[in-house]
Amino acid sequence: MFKIVRKKELNANVTLMDIEAPFIAKKAKAGQFIIFRIDEKAERVPLTIAGYDREKGTVTIIFQKVGFATIALGALNEGDYIQDFVGPLGKPTPVEGKKRVCVVGGGVGCAIALPSARAFKEAGAEVDVIVGFRNKDIVILEDEFKAASDNMYLMTDDGSYGEHGFVTVKLQQLLESGREYDEVLAIGPVPMMKFVCKTTEPFGVHTSVSLNPIMVDGTGMCGGCRVTVGGETKFACVDGPEFDGHKVDFAELMSRNSTYRTREADVKEHHTCRMEAMGKELIK
Repeated sequence: MFKIVRKKELNANVTLMDIEAPFIAKKAKAGQFIIFRIDEKAERVPLTIAGYDREKGTVTIIFQKVGFATIALGALNEGDYIQDFVGPLGKPTPVEGKKRVCVVGGGVGCAIALPSARAFKEAGAEVDVIVGFRNKDIVILEDEFKAASDNMYLMTDDGSYGEHGFVTVKLQQLLESGREYDEVLAIGPVPMMKFVCKTTEPFGVHTSVSLNPIMVDGTGMCGGCRVTVGGETKFACVDGPEFDGHKVDFAELMSRNSTYRTREADVKEHHTCRMEAMGKELIK
């Protein structure tokens, strides 16, 4: 069992938790992920590690409450326990040898982008960060990104905060101004990552993306997280989660990610908690 030692609501739909997991905290690196289960009958859900404290033995996760499992996790509080918390899984972000990088985050994907920005900075790179949100109300981790970067650009789709426009607007401006990068790392919704890659491709800038396909076991055995990269089948859990974005088959990725969307919506709407049902029967 793994204890929730801190809980913080970053906005109405996004929650931060620190989980007591000293063995994972000891080995975790930016770009890696964990898989959690709330109880023995729950689904296995992957979440990229948003931070870690080796001294305290805690691992930070940040998640959006959109499906049944993440809503159930968000209902737990400090002092509660979850059944499983496995990791670190996947390959860490390669940060060595870069002079200047640009980290691009979109929405809740910014939580994943933050540790990578920090890791690039700690490795000696000059770091530009571009983060994008739909509007001011859902902005998260602004101060943390400022501390982890040399230049931070905040974009909102509606112009209610920061600069008006998508993250690709700012990225295009920087590239056209002559800004040169050894690496661009994009993390966020799949369409956003796809268009970041389309933006960098004409400039010949190597661009990595952190992929989030459907995943079950996290060890490469189930094949659920397979993606096509450069015409070859890769498994995000063991070969990634970061890949060369210019080689990713984004159309296939988006199609596979939507496979269970109808089922997930049905479960979210019609699920009945067994304990609540038993309580109602006892009251009768």
